[in-house]
Amino acid sequence: MLGFLEALGQRVLVCDGAMGTQLYARGIFLNRCFDELNLTQPDLVAEIHHDYVRAGADVLETNTFGANRFKLSTFGLADKLRLINLQGVKIARHAARENAWVAGSIGPLGIRIEPWGRTGIDEAEAAFREQAQALAEGGVDLFILETFRDLNELTAAIRAVRGVSELPIVAQMTTEEDGNSLDGTPPETFAPELERAGADVIGVNCSVGPAAMLETIEAMSKLTSRRLVAQPNAGRPRDVDGRNLYLCSPEYMASYARRFIAAGTRLIGGCCGTTPEHIGRIAVAVRTAMPADRTTTPAVRAVESQATPLPGVERREKSRLARALADGRFVTIVEASAPRGLDLDAVIAQARRYKELGAIAVNVPDYPKSGARTSALALAVLLEQRAGVETLLHYSCRDRNLIGMQSDLVGAHALGLRNVLLTTGQPAPQATYADATSVFDVDSIGLTNMVVRLNQGLDIGGREIGAPACFHIGVGFNLFAPDPDAEWRRLHHKVAAGAEFIVTPPVFDLPAFDAILGPLQETGVPILAGIAALGSLRQAEFLSSEVTGVRVPNAIFTRLRSADDEAAEALAVTLELVAALRSRVQGLQITVVHGSATTAERLLKELAVLEEGPNVGQEPHHV
Repeated sequence: MLGFLEALGQRVLVCDGAMGTQLYARGIFLNRCFDELNLTQPDLVAEIHHDYVRAGADVLETNTFGANRFKLSTFGLADKLRLINLQGVKIARHAARENAWVAGSIGPLGIRIEPWGRTGIDEAEAAFREQAQALAEGGVDLFILETFRDLNELTAAIRAVRGVSELPIVAQMTTEEDGNSLDGTPPETFAPELERAGADVIGVNCSVGPAAMLETIEAMSKLTSRRLVAQPNAGRPRDVDGRNLYLCSPEYMASYARRFIAAGTRLIGGCCGTTPEHIGRIAVAVRTAMPADRTTTPAVRAVESQATPLPGVERREKSRLARALADGRFVTIVEASAPRGLDLDAVIAQARRYKELGAIAVNVPDYPKSGARTSALALAVLLEQRAGVETLLHYSCRDRNLIGMQSDLVGAHALGLRNVLLTTGQPAPQATYADATSVFDVDSIGLTNMVVRLNQGLDIGGREIGAPACFHIGVGFNLFAPDPDAEWRRLHHKVAAGAEFIVTPPVFDLPAFDAILGPLQETGVPILAGIAALGSLRQAEFLSSEVTGVRVPNAIFTRLRSADDEAAEALAVTLELVAALRSRVQGLQITVVHGSATTAERLLKELAVLEEGPNVGQEPHHV
């Protein structure tokens, strides 16, 4: 047989179709590890490969799409990585014989990598390299990197493969109907970048049907000199009696194969929903079609397709809170949560009252409370519009994917919100709604990177958004995280990305706070210490036992248990903490415990007195 690239230069080649669809049709449940079947049911995998060869496929992909360390570890199979990949090549090679080339299939890691996730690019490259090494050792003819939504991850995979092999690389992004990747990167960006990264054949697969994919391929043909590949789904999935079915006919897929060829595609196959019948019709169409002449296709376009970050808005111009912190003024923020139901008059009035008592902003928390409640974003907008207060929107990653979060925050900016506290968030409660789930597509590091990019006038796909946003970015820090080293690393990542202030959970343990204060101050970022508007022993017990990042010393419990007036003693403890913290930090974030705003109001009044009194900065010795 000729080499793969040599053959591709002479004619259009046909790749196989879906492996997962065929395994599912043969009774393999979706929650199984399909890659493990190379070891446990090799005859079943071989049967599918044979069907595609008989249908006319020139290229067989190994059943190793998810056979990387990260995905296999979720099934407890990471120790079998090499064996699964080697066996995947062996099965495909036996079916291909001299009739088809064997392509080592490599898919995404199944996790987010930097800048959107906590996994470093070097770690991702190491994982891809490990899989590619096993596939190369097994004897593949080429590599197919497919179904990537993140351009950073795909280029990391290309570098990893090229580090262990000089075999041809086919690199495929997965796109939406508009031609942009699932993370919003347009062909104008990813096509030239894949060529620069060293891919021999580039294109798209999965997610969409032939019609939408053809438009993307036509756009890519004007952007790159590399040969093109297209592997569409058999249309969009339809829910039929609880099953996802792909309903594009083999004849329809074949008609688009001819159009792909006319647009310059040299490798054509199928993804989800495609069967040997689809591939058979595509093979017939390919044999009778004339490949397009792309000898005049311009070489790869350089950085002109990459948008340039814009100068950001000066911090002090972003909001009143930002200006106060930039000027070195001590600030106080108070929490106001959304109640159940539609009546928000009380919380709006309460926020107005906080402002009158001296709060510079109202923090609208994004806690995962059950019941029908207004979203934190909607409440923040209402408070700014109806109460006339500046807000700090607490925004978490829990309920949204990266694209949804970007849309939310662009909308929030358009509605006038400027201060954001970006957190990963706590899982959704399972009490009221047992089937409620959490998303966590990215964590707070990825979210911070995304908002910083908006502040540079770019979306997550690297495209201009017209003007830089002016978000004032806050991040959280857990004083008592289970893994302190990891928490510090995460904080430094967030600060390096562009975080502008840090908010801590409520502080009760001053010695413990002082122990980490020096390193916190070394970040150069203003610190807003959390203060609980404490009103009772029960609240102190709740905070200590059930709120992440809070530690209440026994001395405080002793004082509250022995006090004649528990509420007065709780307020005294809180004021002592406030007096001590005011000399240490740049502001306070007052948490309202169990929705009681009375203590928070009393605390604001006392803070006003402290602001005017002679003993500011003095700290009691018995807290």
